[in-house]
Amino acid sequence: MYKLPEEQIERITSLLREGKPLPEDYKASLFETKKEYELVYADKAREEDILADTMAVPLQVVKTFQSSNTDVDWANMLIFGDNLQVLKSLLQMKQNGKLKNSDGTSGVRLIYIDPPFATKQDFRGSQDQKAYQDKIVGAEFLEFLRKRLVFIRELLADDGTVYVHLDWKKGHYAKAIMDEVFGEHRFRNEIVWCYSGPTRKMDDFPSKHDVILRYCPKGTCVFNGNDVTVPYSENFMARRKYSEGEGGIYAGRENQVAKEEYVQGKVPEDWWTDIPSGGQISRNELTGYPTQKPERLLNRIVRASSRPGDIVLDCFAGSGTAAAVAEKLGRRWIGVDCGKLAIYTMQKRLLRIAESKSLDDPKKKYGKDCAPFALYNAGLYDYKALKELPWEQYRQFALALFQCRDEPHAIGGLALDGHLGDASVMVFDYQKHESAMVDRTFVEQLHAALGKKIRSRFFLIAPAGSVAFLEDYIELDGVKYYILRIPYSIIEEIHNRGFSKLKQPVSELDVNDTVDAVGFDFVQTPTVDCTYSLEKVKDPDLLNQESKECVIGIKQFESRVISKKPVNLANLESLSMVMLDYDYDGKVFDLDDIFYAEDLKKNGYEVRFASEKIDGQCMIIYLDIFGNEKREIKKLSDFTKRKGR
Repeated sequence: MYKLPEEQIERITSLLREGKPLPEDYKASLFETKKEYELVYADKAREEDILADTMAVPLQVVKTFQSSNTDVDWANMLIFGDNLQVLKSLLQMKQNGKLKNSDGTSGVRLIYIDPPFATKQDFRGSQDQKAYQDKIVGAEFLEFLRKRLVFIRELLADDGTVYVHLDWKKGHYAKAIMDEVFGEHRFRNEIVWCYSGPTRKMDDFPSKHDVILRYCPKGTCVFNGNDVTVPYSENFMARRKYSEGEGGIYAGRENQVAKEEYVQGKVPEDWWTDIPSGGQISRNELTGYPTQKPERLLNRIVRASSRPGDIVLDCFAGSGTAAAVAEKLGRRWIGVDCGKLAIYTMQKRLLRIAESKSLDDPKKKYGKDCAPFALYNAGLYDYKALKELPWEQYRQFALALFQCRDEPHAIGGLALDGHLGDASVMVFDYQKHESAMVDRTFVEQLHAALGKKIRSRFFLIAPAGSVAFLEDYIELDGVKYYILRIPYSIIEEIHNRGFSKLKQPVSELDVNDTVDAVGFDFVQTPTVDCTYSLEKVKDPDLLNQESKECVIGIKQFESRVISKKPVNLANLESLSMVMLDYDYDGKVFDLDDIFYAEDLKKNGYEVRFASEKIDGQCMIIYLDIFGNEKREIKKLSDFTKRKGR
């Protein structure tokens, strides 16, 4: 072991006593480093701290689809929430033996992610608008990505593969980070996806490729070369042709094995030119979601690096291409996204998958319903549904919500539920004691039973409505009795960190903006007041002069935010978007149209659409920037004709 010289020890001790920072060059002497090289940048966390400090969040089932055919061992997962926290929760599932492929092996076989590129480059999306501009740049973006890669490494099966899809501007930075996280010797390919398309650039070479980095972090990995072969070029085959009877047979060597190999084709090189760009996606595949990737691209990746029954994970799921392809290829899948637009886009895509095109023959329909899948909330919860859970499920959820270990035990004859750190935790049974309140007398009674048998802290989880005082804790004889209120957000003193809410976009530019949403919150339905009218078309053309438009005039939109720190948002300021299902079936919201807040603001907060679009009844979802929804169901008769209109 290396021993510091006495003068260095004295110098370091002196600086620490004076409260001054240590010079950077002391780092190598004081701390053992595991890597020969690494990227150094601001606010870079240790891997151990990332794994330990990231909060897991319980998964709350919102709805199960195709449940009549539910596999007892597995249902696919569509998860709304911050993907870092979800990855921590999935890792806990793996550690508890609940994340398995159909062959019984633990972990995820294939992870594909298409994270924000952080390039400030504009992309064209639907309605001829720019798709997004990434705002996480530089070191912040690298650390954002690195945190997720650390969890991805732990989540993978022993023969799992990860593909990270980036553009040409950030691929080299990501390569350095991935070498650091996975090991440079685990690198397999830098796949260059080349595509063509119209361009107006005449003063430079147009940039027409993405980079997909492929790693096998555990050493070995599944690779099904025979499933992804492509034909040899005509020129190559012509050079290999020789005459054998009237038919032509191709071979490099004159033996049957070689002949079969040439007929079968070859594994594609690491430059892919045979898959058109996202801008050339066929109409029957197009979802309208910005940055959508073609199914042909994911078809090659999923076929190559997984087998039927394997789990495929995409934690930047977006339009759901990875999930849709995994579904068609008989894989299990998990899709995670922090945007409600992405969640509804994927939900619709999967429920209508039978009408989509076949992967084997684009001229044919896939023709099968999707396998069972469940929609989960992770970090933003429906408190009403939570309170309706059976007591044991509520108890487990409450413990998980506050990162407590489910460890029933007793102290002084009093039954307790778990631990937070080394402190005991009790979940207040409000269902058993409906009229009881957690007041100061209740805490004093707890202290009388526990005070001499516990250390300096004790935690009590209780519904906010059952707590009769405002303090975060009551201190008695040096013991702090903390109250963890549901549904209030996590107390900063306990977790020593800030709290960020999920952020929903207000324009198509913002669809892929990403934030780290640390903690949890509960659904708070916004206050919405609208007028519903039937009017003449605002901008008529020759075809619709006699038609009518349904007009929704949004007069009031205010979000309710439960927080100790006041959040002051003006009327309409918290609106994210309005989503419509024009022929709502009364069961499942089927996204048909989107109106972003920035566009609505320019139009006086009016939503306008052709009246003939309503078939029976429509569902309208008003979404705020925190992910909360207000839902309305309207028939055409609810849109009244204005006088003189």
